[in-house]
Amino acid sequence: MGALKDHYINECKPALQKEFGYTNIMQTPKVDKIVLNMGLGEAVQNPKIIDGAVEELTRIAGRRAVVTRAKKSIAGFKLREGMPIGCRVTLRADVMYDFLSKLMNIALPRVRDFRGISPKSFDGRGNFSLGVKEQIIFPEIDYDKIDKIKGLNITIVTTAQTDQEALSLLKHMGMPFKS
Repeated sequence: MGALKDHYINECKPALQKEFGYTNIMQTPKVDKIVLNMGLGEAVQNPKIIDGAVEELTRIAGRRAVVTRAKKSIAGFKLREGMPIGCRVTLRADVMYDFLSKLMNIALPRVRDFRGISPKSFDGRGNFSLGVKEQIIFPEIDYDKIDKIKGLNITIVTTAQTDQEALSLLKHMGMPFKS
């Protein structure tokens, strides 16, 4: 079992149960899944950029990334239905905890001028979204082999009912929020 999952089970769960007064241990919120998404609008002009993005996202996540395609045609963007426009990967179970640990302890401290994450990025249902401007903060990415700096979105889906519960869950797990 990973260190973060062990920390969640032994320390975070009892602390959350005490903090919110849950009567049943199954009421305590947990991280359900993590979705990594890389949208590439420039793939309309250069379809080969998708291959590099899929490779990088696969290295970051440790799971094979899936190419996302346009659902409708948009003439203003010269986009046709079915054209590749990005890639995504969903992480669950142990792989999810390993990625979350790597994100909090290795990747985020490598962000330039990092002072913490804004706690305002919750969606109202207990899910947290984070945008990363450079994929090179992850140690798996070789700086010399990238063709272009790309950003990615990280969505942490929790079973929390409110944003306050999700914020408390992520704080207990060690997410570096701004004070």
